[in-house]
Amino acid sequence: MLADFLDGVRVLDLSQFLPGPFATQLLADMGAMVLKVEPPSGDPQRRLNPVTGQPGDEDARNPFYDVVNAGKTVVAIDLKSKPGKQAFERLIRGADVLLESYRPGVLERLGFGREHLKSLNDGLIHCALSGYGQTGPKRLRAGHDINYTASTGMFSASGIADRPVMTWPPAADYAGALQAALTVTGALAARGRSGKGAYLDVSLSETMLSWQAFGLTAASAAAVDGGLKRAENLLNGGAACYQVYATRDGRFITIGALEAHFWDNFCKAMKRPEWKGRQGEPLPQTALIGEISATIAAHSLDHWEDLLADVDCCYHAVLDYVEAAADLHVQARGLVSGGGRDDEAWTGILFPAHVDGSPPLPRAQVKEVDVQTALQMWSGDL
Repeated sequence: MLADFLDGVRVLDLSQFLPGPFATQLLADMGAMVLKVEPPSGDPQRRLNPVTGQPGDEDARNPFYDVVNAGKTVVAIDLKSKPGKQAFERLIRGADVLLESYRPGVLERLGFGREHLKSLNDGLIHCALSGYGQTGPKRLRAGHDINYTASTGMFSASGIADRPVMTWPPAADYAGALQAALTVTGALAARGRSGKGAYLDVSLSETMLSWQAFGLTAASAAAVDGGLKRAENLLNGGAACYQVYATRDGRFITIGALEAHFWDNFCKAMKRPEWKGRQGEPLPQTALIGEISATIAAHSLDHWEDLLADVDCCYHAVLDYVEAAADLHVQARGLVSGGGRDDEAWTGILFPAHVDGSPPLPRAQVKEVDVQTALQMWSGDL
């Protein structure tokens, strides 16, 4: 838990897979009580391995599920049954927030449309997190992260010159989760003043679209400066001073020397003063990139670590996951947290903020309870 910012706030989580669960985990990190309501078959993420794509044991949950649901309590409720609907109504009455990620119309078909929810709890903040939003021609279209990103124009400027490159982890899923959590906290602040609940329509595709203002601005000026093309512009691979370079041993380094003084420091460290005046060459800087690439490729990563790590030039090696978790700075900041049950382990990253000089505490493991226990927890009897 990060802090008690949301202490006393009760969140019902009807979401599955990654975006919604990550959003509610952020709320739990800030002190909210999160009760994740799953169908009797469970969240499909329990069995889906997002790395291998292979299904897991039907009777077990995998560590990828655990890592995004740590800090929450989970209960199975059949919302298609009469007892399940009755139990969920009791939970709604005591909730501050409901976050769900159904396709538009599904919650209404289950008997929990907006009007019924409002009749149960007029102060409820209902966040509907979906792919394309609750209205518009694409509202019912199926999709995943790759599709939502594709819909925004981002892939036209991301990747290598020949083609777009998929991102990892799925950026739209995480971005949408952040947007949902941010919007919910804003609605909670507003409710503190007005006492009124809110209906929040947050979409993954629109969240990614909101990140494209620079690209759309470049596109609107295309007649003047050529717009934004893959591997041809300042921040996407066209500049020598902002680039990924391969080393002799198959590793990679990054240089982000956008400012003149950083570029000057880099050129001095490389003993290549003739590069200094070439930072402003027209983009893409194919020739200069080629020269630096050949120089970097002549030595191993260890050589460049020794030469550049302490130079004030915006340098960093490209780390793998094991190296990143073991990095002394990461360890000092206290954000990497191990956990797991006896049979499986996972590695979590805690809420990335320090409050009053203190890092966040490790999250509790997922806690599964039955319906009666969940209702007692919600009413404060436990």
